[in-house]
Amino acid sequence: MNCISSLASSYAQNPDITGKLPISFSCSQLGLSKKSFGFPGDDAAAIPDGNSWKLIAMEGFMNEFVESEPWFAGWCSVMVNLSDIIAMGGRGLAMTNAIWAPDKVYAEKILSGMREASETYNIPIVGGHTNLKTDRPQLAATILGRADVLITSFDASPGQILVVISDQRGSYVGESKNFASFFGVNPKRLQKDNEILPALAEKKLISSGKDISQGGIIGTSIMLAESSGVGIDIDPLALKCPDDNLEKWMTAFPSFGFLLSVDEKNLSEVLSAFQNRSIDARKVGRITEGTSVNLVENDNRHLVWDHSTNPYLGL
Repeated sequence: MNCISSLASSYAQNPDITGKLPISFSCSQLGLSKKSFGFPGDDAAAIPDGNSWKLIAMEGFMNEFVESEPWFAGWCSVMVNLSDIIAMGGRGLAMTNAIWAPDKVYAEKILSGMREASETYNIPIVGGHTNLKTDRPQLAATILGRADVLITSFDASPGQILVVISDQRGSYVGESKNFASFFGVNPKRLQKDNEILPALAEKKLISSGKDISQGGIIGTSIMLAESSGVGIDIDPLALKCPDDNLEKWMTAFPSFGFLLSVDEKNLSEVLSAFQNRSIDARKVGRITEGTSVNLVENDNRHLVWDHSTNPYLGL
């Protein structure tokens, strides 16, 4: 069995990818579909607001992560929420949080990370919930944003180009698959980078997209394919990978990473918008007819996931 075939087989069982499957349980219990109000299945809920859209997203964090990395968890609560808004073509407006901790010492570390990220990304924290008498630290946060033109998960069409955007000027955090590209970076640079996608959306150059989240490029591709009712072919050898570790990178969680579908006529302008700011942007595959997400190598296609026989989000 060749290397790409082995990768495809392994990803179908990878816990970073299968970890999204419980979403379908919540959706079924709440009676949600991608046609429900707010368009569940996207990175943020989109609420019509005149000629624009209000965006709402939230993130909760594993207790073990908050306990072992309280400052980083606090930072991530701002960063990943903001990424969800940006992925929708929006700009963040404000955040709230919910924090539980056994004492002020733990809470201070979490809140310190949140405060520093809030200042860095210029997203004010305007309220929340605090409990300092629990047996373990926990954290969740919600963000409000706005978009004039939406980027959604539902508009990928066969024939479009699959593009991966990733800021690789950074490193993995410890032994994790979290790739951070914000440490020691001038806040103004990060804020300008976050303006690229909304600007491209307003020029109507992006057909669809998602923030690369837990599950990495592979998991995000499955979500995009299912939401749009299409297939996706990915050429893994077209990717640039930190540390030249392809297997790890394809399921990694980058602090600045997006998966986009783009019409061929718009490809050059989209890639240049990121490359001009030293952010890696490249064509890595195509949107196809069908329901399968595949890794491709020359003329060979290796199945990772078929969302018609194995629903991923269940929407």
